[in-house]
Amino acid sequence: MAAASSSSCGGAGCGAHCSSSTSSAAEDAPEVGLGRLSISGASASCGKCGGGAVVVVAGGVGLCGECLRAQLFGKFKLAVTSNAMVRPTDSVLVAFSGGPASRVALQFIHEMRSKAIGSWDASNSQALPVFNVGVAFVDESVLLSMPECEVELATEDIKSIVSSLLPGDKAMHIASLDDVFSSESNSKDGEDRLRELVGMITDDTGREDLLQCLRMLSLQKIALENGYTKIMLGSCASTIACHVLSATVKGQGYSLPADIQYVDARWEVPVVLPLRDCLAQELSLLCEFDSLKTQQLLDRPCGGINGLIASFVARLREENPSREHTIVRTAQKLKPFPFNKFSANGYHDFLPSRLRPKFQHVDSDEPAFSEVLCLICRSPFSESELQNLESTRHNSQKKIDLYTACCCQSCHVQILPGGRNLYDHFFSLLPKFWTERVDTASASHSSLRDQIEDYLLEDDDDGN
Repeated sequence: MAAASSSSCGGAGCGAHCSSSTSSAAEDAPEVGLGRLSISGASASCGKCGGGAVVVVAGGVGLCGECLRAQLFGKFKLAVTSNAMVRPTDSVLVAFSGGPASRVALQFIHEMRSKAIGSWDASNSQALPVFNVGVAFVDESVLLSMPECEVELATEDIKSIVSSLLPGDKAMHIASLDDVFSSESNSKDGEDRLRELVGMITDDTGREDLLQCLRMLSLQKIALENGYTKIMLGSCASTIACHVLSATVKGQGYSLPADIQYVDARWEVPVVLPLRDCLAQELSLLCEFDSLKTQQLLDRPCGGINGLIASFVARLREENPSREHTIVRTAQKLKPFPFNKFSANGYHDFLPSRLRPKFQHVDSDEPAFSEVLCLICRSPFSESELQNLESTRHNSQKKIDLYTACCCQSCHVQILPGGRNLYDHFFSLLPKFWTERVDTASASHSSLRDQIEDYLLEDDDDGN
């Protein structure tokens, strides 16, 4: 997910969830490196083409490097086309962290665009345009104790990776995490404000979760300011498996389906996950085999619940590599939210006819997205959280009480500071984009209630 920290697979990314390693791989021969990273012991021949098998993927099926690449690209392309993730008129922002998964996502979408350009150039009609691709990298070095020269070196590596993809017409956006405060008139410097905000959270898990929310806000800011219509994350099956378990432990079971679908349109700029069916180790193997350069110097280690879950999933992976897929498939049985699919308008006609039956588009008579979302993490509210919010709106006159009620239960436990006397200062440090959204919704709610005041029954009204 584009973040420089805790994200080896993308800005929403894997981080310690991913077991990839790139420190000395470039110095090894491909066969040696791939053998070292193999998920299980090598088989005698490729199970697909019959050639010499260099790697072994989940399930014990031996595949050579070329067949592994074809398999992963096939999963990526199927996810993009069957879910209408990218239209010809789209401008896609790839969240690039420098890790293996986001590197593969960038490579694959680059190849799809190159092929589309070739087909467009060869077409006599040139009726449909070709989608654009940009790259975003969120620099979190402001929170790391690292020499400036190392940070600059890592950033230059990120730039060189993007510029190596020819044709080199991709816009590169590098934003510091504290840029989410840059448009606000506040006496505090953005870096100081970010550090103070993070420092108020005593829980390790809460700090990581807040940083994840700030990464997404940073990506949304880049996309909105530069006209992008989609954000593509490198979140893979390994990332999602860890998220499924950690969300369950944190009590986020109701909102969990929102985070694990191919499409997430609850944001101002919709988010797509084309690598949802690919394992982190497979993506690392592909980077080794294709000599795809990665840069993970700025990664942050996971701690708290997230770190414990990552270690647990790693142990499961050692016993059976397919366990991650099993976790994701089990979670997929949960009912998704309406914003987990694009509307029919503008999407359905771009799909090949053979894939249209698989595309679950929104019918015209289906109600529009109306979920109430958490102020911080944007998780959908459960029934009990909605009741608490409505009660607060009617009974409380303090804005800080409304902000608190607009936070989900998980954010209450993990992110909000321990004492209520600290809430005023904490919410004053949050990006104004979050709190102003609540202010706008509250004003709209009050205006609507004023308009229908005369038609509402009093509590002691018998209804006659």
